[in-house]
Amino acid sequence: MASSQSQKPLGFSSSGSIEIQERDQSDNLVATYITTAASGGQGKGTRVDVDIPQNSNSYAKSILAAFLPAGYPNSVTRDYLDSIAGLLASRAVLEVSSDTYNTHPPTTPKANVPPPLGIGVGDSHASPTSALLLSVLQESMGRIATILFAHRLGTALEPECKMYRLAADVFNDAAMILDCLSPALPKASRVVLLSFSSVLRALCGVAAGSSKASLSAHFATQGNLGELNAKDSSQETIISLLGMLAGSLVVSLISSQWATWSSMIALLAIHLGTNYLAVRAVSMRTINRQRANLLMSHALDQLLVKNRTTQLTVLTPEEVSLQERIFERDGVLRWRGGPALGWCRIGVPLSEILSCLAQAMTSGAYKRSSDSGSKSVTIEQLLAVYETQGYIMWYDRATKTCLVVLKSGTQSIVHLDAWMHALLFVKDVEAAEKRGEEVGGDEAVLGRLQRTLAQVLECRREAGFYGVLEEAGWDLEVGAMETRSGTRIRVAE
Repeated sequence: MASSQSQKPLGFSSSGSIEIQERDQSDNLVATYITTAASGGQGKGTRVDVDIPQNSNSYAKSILAAFLPAGYPNSVTRDYLDSIAGLLASRAVLEVSSDTYNTHPPTTPKANVPPPLGIGVGDSHASPTSALLLSVLQESMGRIATILFAHRLGTALEPECKMYRLAADVFNDAAMILDCLSPALPKASRVVLLSFSSVLRALCGVAAGSSKASLSAHFATQGNLGELNAKDSSQETIISLLGMLAGSLVVSLISSQWATWSSMIALLAIHLGTNYLAVRAVSMRTINRQRANLLMSHALDQLLVKNRTTQLTVLTPEEVSLQERIFERDGVLRWRGGPALGWCRIGVPLSEILSCLAQAMTSGAYKRSSDSGSKSVTIEQLLAVYETQGYIMWYDRATKTCLVVLKSGTQSIVHLDAWMHALLFVKDVEAAEKRGEEVGGDEAVLGRLQRTLAQVLECRREAGFYGVLEEAGWDLEVGAMETRSGTRIRVAE
């Protein structure tokens, strides 16, 4: 093993030794968990030591992760780096050429020619230098926001492309309103406002560009993605021309400040309304978290009926699009669009489950001793329950969250397995609470996990659930359940 630094151990009772390796999507080792018997034998409990490679979280890797796709280089083709390097180099040369031309124009300006419009307008004390600094500040804020937004939410842009497509228009319209409000504010507040509007436009660019790519891939069903994008550009061009003509007519009719604000607010409302209708009209064939809630709760209502005689029917993409919300909380578990029953997080580190199972000791270690009388569940028991599954799951009672750790080599279908289990589990917990029963301790949670897992496996096997989904038009090959880059574990006895 590479040089490593030991973290505080996590401990549970156990009868054997297990080594668990946790790796990220680039197959880099993140942590190693090793169960060892404590002194005094099994009766005194055991511990799990966590070893983290020394260079697993280096600053260089953290910086590169902000600019490379999640899972690089395994998530892209071999020619990705060469292509991107060439494009970035050409873009850098273009930027240098543009800055040189703007700073030192090749022709000498004529005498008595006023400075460009916008520099010092309405302020006799303004100077070209202050205008340039303001422009640099806005541009810098926008570009930093682009990097941070793409790094933080890049994985969620494709699964939630409908939400981010509409959010892009909200960002853009909010930036326009801030720009219109800026002249009424003092100079210091104006700089802050204009910088914030630049950040909103940067968020709009990232969200709109990424979501548009996902929607275009959805629309192109015959390998005609290139043609579709070309025609989309033509459509935008003609719409822009018509908008300019209509704008010229509207401007000629405006004669007061009140009319300006009224017309702008009305036009922005129409803009957001039409975009909302456009996004609602899209029927995505991939299954994200919200669609999984609608699909699986509808199916489980049929599958859990005793002595069922009717054949399973599932919702089609068109039917789900009429029920799903554009803006939905990330990871929420709902039964047929009802109130939130709990939460689910897929791809979490194994340490989060260990923290739920462990008990803190005064020495800084986490260890369950037989003398404490506790009935805490061991990590070995949890691994045994999910031995044949591509994931392991635990329920955090404090936050009502199902924590899902994925095993190495799992396919996107495993994400749906885990989500279906989590949804049925929280529904079972809700039913128990309505009957006045308590969730109970760790052993009660483990028993409920085993029972609901058996129910889910039986329902899927008897009904051929995934086959029925494919017949209804759903695409199960594309994974859309993970909204953040997660880790995978590999268990070795």
